[in-house]
Amino acid sequence: MNIPKKIYAGQTIKWRDDGFTGPLNESITSGDWTLTYYLRTNTTHEGHQVAGTAYGTGWEFTISATDSADFDAGDWFVYAEATKDSEKFPLGTARLEVFSTLTYASDAQPAAFDGRTQAEQDLDAVTSAIRAIIADKAAEYSIGNRTFKRVDLAELRVRESHLKAVVARERKAAMIANGLGDPHSLYVRF
Repeated sequence: MNIPKKIYAGQTIKWRDDGFTGPLNESITSGDWTLTYYLRTNTTHEGHQVAGTAYGTGWEFTISATDSADFDAGDWFVYAEATKDSEKFPLGTARLEVFSTLTYASDAQPAAFDGRTQAEQDLDAVTSAIRAIIADKAAEYSIGNRTFKRVDLAELRVRESHLKAVVARERKAAMIANGLGDPHSLYVRF
């Protein structure tokens, strides 16, 4: 499955897949088979399917910018299935991340954009709660639908420590994915 792992809503998405071998060693190619990708996310009535067009013995796929403009930002799940008459074979499943588009009309003011991950947003909220409790000597503080009292400061500190570790892992993974290497690797030449 060659579908991109990260895409931006409102962009044209293209990829190709080669023919493959089925479970009984049969050849599954674009000459006889149709390969379809199904994309879903955790939003009601949100999904997309795209059937491949023949490209050599494989398939080429295109999701138009118009179609992807409606994709909600977040995690999406992908399932690819080859069909021929009543036969169906799964190519596999994958996960991809959809990002909000950063473009806007030149005659309009850009809307607010928060590019932080959910863990980064949660870390900022927990840090703000700790500061409010300490600085203002607040009796209680709310984060989302949960209320913390001064006695919950230890619980907030544990949560903050956990979120710092999650954010550090996310940033490390992003650096590796962007070709910047592992920030924790140390190379020595003698």
